[in-house]
Amino acid sequence: MEDVLAVYHRPYDPARPVICLDERSKALRSTPRGGLPARPGVCRRQDYEYERTGVCNIFLWVEPLAGRREVRVTGRRTALDFAEQLRELVDVAYPHADQIVLVTDNLNTHSPYALYERYPPAEAWRIAQKLEWHYTPEHGSWLNMAEIELSALSRQCLNRRLDNQPTVAREAALWTHQRNQAQTKVDWQFTTADARIKLKRLYPILCHE
Repeated sequence: MEDVLAVYHRPYDPARPVICLDERSKALRSTPRGGLPARPGVCRRQDYEYERTGVCNIFLWVEPLAGRREVRVTGRRTALDFAEQLRELVDVAYPHADQIVLVTDNLNTHSPYALYERYPPAEAWRIAQKLEWHYTPEHGSWLNMAEIELSALSRQCLNRRLDNQPTVAREAALWTHQRNQAQTKVDWQFTTADARIKLKRLYPILCHE
């Protein structure tokens, strides 16, 4: 926990951007009986009955100090998919960075090993060397600022019935564009000093004679 909090309080360095990465599934549902369109004074309405049409996965990374984020919608959430997100982060989003400081949770697919599953060893090594890994502790994924962005995405954009992956991707892309245009940043206030007071139950009790 203290390692992640220390990362969050580093000064902004464009050569070593701090990036938070996380993922979340989205259930796809259709409305077989349709609904009623909006009209003056009345919101759009839809029938309560729905059908499940599948599940998609949402990868999201955010650079909190720059107000920049990106969303990728995939059909799966395997180690191979995670590795592709890392390659895109290194080669497309931040090709000129000296190193990317990556904060992620400790899901079993979130490791450099995923790169070796997806790419030849030399390529996997090249990508891995551009990443400085920092993991949130077990049961501490709330320390990942990407969860804040995923929550905003869900509440502001995806908290409704969407029945297919391309629609989810299109809606998420529009949300991402608007949020990036506004350069919406994350104002993280929780510090190591706060943790040592509020979460003192997590620290060992030292006995003094």
